[in-house]
Amino acid sequence: MCGRYELSSHPAAIALAFGLAHPPDIRPRYNIAPTQQVPIVRLNSAGERELTQVRWGLVPRWAKDPAIGVRMINARGETLTMKSAFRNAYARHRCLLPVNGFYEWQMTRAGKQPLHFGMQDGRPFGLAGLYERWLSPDGEVLDTCTIITTSASDALRPVHDRMPVIVPAPHYARWLDTANADVADLVAPWSGEPLRVYPVSTRVNAVSNDDARICDPIDVAAAPTALELTEPEFAVGTDDAPEEDEAPVQASLF
Repeated sequence: MCGRYELSSHPAAIALAFGLAHPPDIRPRYNIAPTQQVPIVRLNSAGERELTQVRWGLVPRWAKDPAIGVRMINARGETLTMKSAFRNAYARHRCLLPVNGFYEWQMTRAGKQPLHFGMQDGRPFGLAGLYERWLSPDGEVLDTCTIITTSASDALRPVHDRMPVIVPAPHYARWLDTANADVADLVAPWSGEPLRVYPVSTRVNAVSNDDARICDPIDVAAAPTALELTEPEFAVGTDDAPEEDEAPVQASLF
C-alpha cells in the first residue's frame, strides 16, 4: 500500500524530469494524503504531456457514489486487467504521479516508525498511476487517480510486503502512451538503483502537518519517545478493488 508521499522539487526540475513544456504551477508539499488534490502527468488530446490536478482515490465511471474512491487509493498491479474498477483506466488512462519520496511505517518495539523512501540524489521520480473521469447524474465532473502497487522489492520487504510501482524514467513515454498496450513488464518491483531510506518524525502521521521538516532524517535512538506520540492517519483504502455491484463506503480517517 502507498498511502502518503511528498513532492518538493522546484517546478522547473519537475518539468525537466517529466518532459513538460512549462514548469507547473505547484508548491512543495511534504505530506500528501489520500482524498487530496494531487498532480499527475498524462498525455492530452494532442499527445503532449501535461500536468493536471485530480483527487487521489479513483472513482470508476460506473460508480453510483464518489465515496467509493476512498477504497481505491491503490490498485494491485497483479489484477489490473481483471478488476472492473481499473480495467478501462489501465487500457486508456495511464498517468505518472511525480514524487520525491514516499512513506511507509515499520513496526518497532517503540511503535510504528515512519520511513522515507526516495532516490539517492533526491531527484523526482514517477509512480505508475491510473486516472478516470466520473460524471454524476447532475453533470458534476470529478477527475480522480490511483497509485498502482506491486510486491515489495527485497530492500523494502522487511518494512512492507507491497510498494508503489516506480516507472524508470526511460520508460515514461511507453507507460503514458495508451496506444501501446505492452506495458505489463513495467508493473514490477523496483530493480533500479538502491533507494535511500531513513526514519522521519512521527509528525508525518498527522495530515495537518505539511512542512519541510517532515522530510528531515531523525536520530531514533536520540528521541525514542517520539515514536509513541500518535498513530498515523490514513484514508480508508485498499488495493483490492470492489466490483460494480459492491456498495461504497463513506470517507473517514482512523
